[in-house]
Amino acid sequence: MQMTRRLFALLFFFSAPLFLFSRAQTPEKPASTSKYIAYIGTYTTKTSSKGIYAYKFDAEKGQLTSIGAAAETQDPSFLVVHPNGKFLYAVNEIGNFNGGSNGAVSAFALDAKTGALKFLNQVSTRGAGPCYISFDKTGAYVLVANYDGGSIASFPVHEDGSLGTVSGFVQHSGSGPNKERQEGPHAHWIGTSPDNRFALAVDLGLDQVLVYGFDAYKGLFTPMLSGFAKVKPGAGPRHLAFHPNGKFAFVLSEIDSSVTVFSYQAKTGAFSSLQTISTLPADYSGPKEAAEIAVHPSGKFLYTSNRGHDSIAIFAMDPSKGRLKSLGQVLTGGKTPRHFAIDPTGRYLLAENEESNNVVVFHIDSATGALTPTGQTIDVPSPVCITFVAAQ
Repeated sequence: MQMTRRLFALLFFFSAPLFLFSRAQTPEKPASTSKYIAYIGTYTTKTSSKGIYAYKFDAEKGQLTSIGAAAETQDPSFLVVHPNGKFLYAVNEIGNFNGGSNGAVSAFALDAKTGALKFLNQVSTRGAGPCYISFDKTGAYVLVANYDGGSIASFPVHEDGSLGTVSGFVQHSGSGPNKERQEGPHAHWIGTSPDNRFALAVDLGLDQVLVYGFDAYKGLFTPMLSGFAKVKPGAGPRHLAFHPNGKFAFVLSEIDSSVTVFSYQAKTGAFSSLQTISTLPADYSGPKEAAEIAVHPSGKFLYTSNRGHDSIAIFAMDPSKGRLKSLGQVLTGGKTPRHFAIDPTGRYLLAENEESNNVVVFHIDSATGALTPTGQTIDVPSPVCITFVAAQ
C-alpha cells in the first residue's frame, strides 16, 4: 500500500505541471459549501492556552461558534490541513524537543463532523523554532521551516496520517546587515511552486527566497545555482504568496514592512523583481513588523498584516502586470495581528490579534477589496494561525 501511494505521488508529479498550469490560468473559484471547521493554533508558553482550538464557521453569516480545545500540545503556532481533509499537522515552535536543540511537528487525525483531533505522532524537525508548515502539491510530504535553526525539512505522510522521519533537509548559512535580526539564517516560510517542481524557502536572515529542485517521489531538495530572489538588504523577508495565475509571487518583508512583487518563470524557477511597496501609511513612524500576506482567491486584491501599526493593509493588483496599488489600511481591533486568514469562500478575513487574545471577523467587499468588521470578536488565548476544513 505504501508503494502504491508513492507510485501515485510520482505519477502525479509528472502530470502535475500540465494540470496545474491549466488550472492556474483562471482565478480559483470560491468554495461551494458554507459550513466549515476552523482550527486556531496558539502559543501556550506563558499563556493560558491549551493548544489547538476548534470552531464551527458559517460562511454565509461569517459566524464562529466555539467547539473547544481540540488538542493539547505545546506551542502549535502554525497549522495545515491535509488536502484530503482527514488530517491536521502543527509545528511545535520549541527548541528543546526530546532534550535536543530541535522543534517538532505533530500529526492528528481530524473528525470533520465533531472537530475532534486525535494525536497520531510527533517527530523532530531537526532545527529549533519551526514556524511554518505546508504540503507539497501531491500531499505526500509535509514541509517545515525552522526559524531559529535556519533550516528546512520535509517529512513523508503515511497512509494513516502519521509522519515519517525527515526525508529532505537543508541547513542555510550566512547573515544579513541587521545584526540584531539577521545574525544568521532564519527560514520563515516554505512552499512549493505551482507545478510542484521547486521548493521555495523564504529566509529572513539572508534577505533571499532560496529555490530548490523538489523530488516529489523522495521528498528531497536539490540546491540550484540560480533562480533565487533577493530583496533589499536588511528588509527581512518573511512570507510569500503566489497569484492564482502563477505568473507573479509577492514576498512580504518583516523588518521594513514592504511587499516586493516578482515575476516568476515556471520553467526555470527564476524570479525578477518588478516593484517594492510599503505596507504602512506614509506618515507612520512606529515599529515595523509585517507578518502575514495573502492573495484573494479572485486574484484582484492582496492583503498583509502589520504588527505595531495593528492593521491589515489592502492592495489592488493588476493581474496582467502584477503591480500593486495601496488602498490603505484597516485597524484589526486588537494588538499584534501575527496572522490572518481569508475563509475558503473569499467572503471574510479573520484577523488574529496575538497580544490582545482575540480574533476579529471582517467582511470582504468583492468589488473593492474593502474590509468591514462584522461585529464578531471571539476570545482566544494568543492566536497565531487559522486553517479551515469543510464540515461534514
